[in-house]
Amino acid sequence: MEDSIKQIGERLKGLRDVLDIPAEEMAELCHISVEQYEKMEAGESELSVANLQKIAKHYNVSLDVLMFGEEPHMNSYFLTRKGQGLHIERRKAYNYESLASGFRGRTADPFIVTVEPKPADAPKEMNSHNGQEFNMVLEGTMELTIGNKVLTLNEGDSIYFDATQPHGMRALNEQQVRFLAIIF
Repeated sequence: MEDSIKQIGERLKGLRDVLDIPAEEMAELCHISVEQYEKMEAGESELSVANLQKIAKHYNVSLDVLMFGEEPHMNSYFLTRKGQGLHIERRKAYNYESLASGFRGRTADPFIVTVEPKPADAPKEMNSHNGQEFNMVLEGTMELTIGNKVLTLNEGDSIYFDATQPHGMRALNEQQVRFLAIIF
């Protein structure tokens, strides 16, 4: 996981260097402090996928380039076989498998997300981003908080929501949860 975070930080620093973007501008775009952003760039902390997507859209670069260091090449279709998507473990408890990493110019970012359980008293990390999001639980049970509303989604349940609302999820019943997440 630490290598992935450091690599993302290096790619963001490279993007800033090439486009001559001040760290303050990147931090402001992500609604975080300059200190937080600089720690992320140094590989000491991380950005959410939502913030990586904000940066990618704002500077017209592929999310795949920031997350995986690869430029998508396909524009007719891109097939991802079961379990063969590019993986990134962003946080200790979150693993993202990209399902469309090779498709150039896509308008949505689909992932299989695996969330490991945390203690019930652990704080839930909330984030928000432009656009909309679709989640469908494939395995396990997920608690999803959107704004002040707390929802429980079981295997087969799905939800589509306004992603500008603060949202966060956690695995329930001391078991991991796997879900399809599509960020529009």
